[in-house]
Amino acid sequence: MGHTCRGTINLATANISVEDSCNFVISNGGAQTYHLKANSEVERQRWITALELAKAKAVRLHAESDDSGDECASSPPMSGQGGGARNSEVQSTLRTLGSKVEDLSTCNDLIAKHGSALQRSLSELESIKPGGETSDKIRQVTERATLFRITSNAMINACRDFLSLAQAHSKRWQKALQAEREQRVRLEETLEQLAKQHNHLERAFRGATVLPSSSSNIMADIKVSAGVKGDASDDDENEFFDACEEFITVPADPKYHRRSGSNVSGISSEMGMDDGTASLDEQSLASNSESPQSQEVEPVRKRRSRIPDKPNYSLNLWSIMKNCIGKELSKIPMPVNFNEPISMLQRLSEDLEYSELLDRAAKCQSSLEQLCYVAAFTVSSYSTTVHRTGKPFNPLLGETFELDRLQESGYRSLCEQVSHHPPAAAHHVISERGWTLRQEITVASKFRGKYLSIMPLGSIHCIFEKSNNHYTWKKVTTTVHNIIVGKLWIDQSGEIDVINHRTGDRCHLKFAPYSYFSRDVARKVTGVVTDKDGKAHYVLSGTWDEKMECSRVMQSSRGGENGAEGRQKTVYQTLKARELWKKTPLPDGAENMYYFSSLALTLNEPEEGVAPTDSRRRPDQRLMEQGMWDEANSEKQRLEEKQRTVRREREREREAAQAANTEDSEALSLHFSLVVHL
Repeated sequence: MGHTCRGTINLATANISVEDSCNFVISNGGAQTYHLKANSEVERQRWITALELAKAKAVRLHAESDDSGDECASSPPMSGQGGGARNSEVQSTLRTLGSKVEDLSTCNDLIAKHGSALQRSLSELESIKPGGETSDKIRQVTERATLFRITSNAMINACRDFLSLAQAHSKRWQKALQAEREQRVRLEETLEQLAKQHNHLERAFRGATVLPSSSSNIMADIKVSAGVKGDASDDDENEFFDACEEFITVPADPKYHRRSGSNVSGISSEMGMDDGTASLDEQSLASNSESPQSQEVEPVRKRRSRIPDKPNYSLNLWSIMKNCIGKELSKIPMPVNFNEPISMLQRLSEDLEYSELLDRAAKCQSSLEQLCYVAAFTVSSYSTTVHRTGKPFNPLLGETFELDRLQESGYRSLCEQVSHHPPAAAHHVISERGWTLRQEITVASKFRGKYLSIMPLGSIHCIFEKSNNHYTWKKVTTTVHNIIVGKLWIDQSGEIDVINHRTGDRCHLKFAPYSYFSRDVARKVTGVVTDKDGKAHYVLSGTWDEKMECSRVMQSSRGGENGAEGRQKTVYQTLKARELWKKTPLPDGAENMYYFSSLALTLNEPEEGVAPTDSRRRPDQRLMEQGMWDEANSEKQRLEEKQRTVRREREREREAAQAANTEDSEALSLHFSLVVHL
């Protein structure tokens, strides 16, 4: 029951007992107790049987609701995957069979109860002498036999239901089991074949002569491309994605360009009138940077552009991950061989790689145009992940990271690990160019066998001072493929909404998952910017690893206007696309430096005056960056053990304070002292 009313008792927690031949009691163990009387013992027993069956069903439904809530919280929906649908069907069938088994168990208990009572009555009837008590005993035996017959009929009906249900599903289960066995055999054969090919290619590669640099780059590109397509086909064996978009864009008539300046959107002027001209925002920023006043300020610090090359240590990821299927990624002990020499806090700060998009958005007069730049900023944060298969270091509790780029980019960022189980980080950015960004991120991750899913939970907020526009959005799911065999590769998939809470404007972005059978562009992102009334104003398109473009909508036609809603796509007539964002090429030799971008190379650069808890002071991370991975693994274990020891001590202190009923429990240290250089 979702609520309680006067005169009701929750059967799941009720206690049903018998007083005499016609009376019985229902109580919830508290103030509510009901004494009920039936016309006869048979009627009383019918009520008790029905109530006990209903109680068993209520307890079972309550347990199922708790289990389903836990499943929803821990297992994200897997849209578009056949395995998820089959799992749901099997779970539903098992729940139904379990319900029938519970009914059988309840009926069995009742039969045992009434059968023993009937046996006692028969024994008493045999032992009495002929006389006046005979008729009473016969009547009692008759009532007991009637009760036993009622209970037996209920048992027979429950057995019949269970048998029919089991027979109906047995053939389907046999077919499903056979299909799973065949699929497992095929998978084992495929893995064996791939492993042999992999070893053969490694031997051939070692024995081959060294190619020129240009040729080796070409071969590397071919190998990566082939690896992604070939391995993805295995992942998509039973997985098909609809690559069709929800809308179609067509060029609008050129006459739309001949509007007055007051009606024409300012986005054309801000992005440049043609592809070859620079935007007004870029020109204004360049002019500001070249002004005499800015040149009088102290010179901008020169940041490093290289880190030591990544050592070539081979280690089988599957040998570590095979025993961790279904576990949280943060709870899997991983050597630094699979890490990259930055922490998760520094990885979050990489979202600011293209902060100039927010600088341009702050100068926009139209909230819809501003929304286009904010949407492009959300997509740009994934551009550095395309080749980044390494796992960042898990931050220690209380670890911080400060990124001061006031001189170069006008912003200052602060990140802190505020929770360890579950891991959660808080991030706050203040810019001198009219915007503020904050986010709280909790990462949920699951290892699924062939791939690893990473689901960031939490919202990102961006506020512009001039217009007071407040935007929020979330992150999409990141998937790491080919955990077992093959080359690791990253994919981003899902849908997000960038919402302006002041005006009601919205941008719906769709990250298309990779599909081997799709003829569309890989890593494609599409979006539509609408106002509070749902009218489309801009169409966004591009890829999350290269660029994003924006097209002004002049006219739209909905597919559902002629009664075919849901079958036809919306057609947008748009002006020529303008570039919102384009990825900056990676530094030379990035493939030997963990594919770090220019910003990522500077994140772990030592700086004076940072806090003792700053990520730059982590010795295990520093040792890994310097190529001393064995020492880094030892230091990582030391830090993790130290953290566990301090956490246990803190928990004991909290328990002692609570036991003493003191007010100092709230004043116990919640900030982990992290002087990691000691």
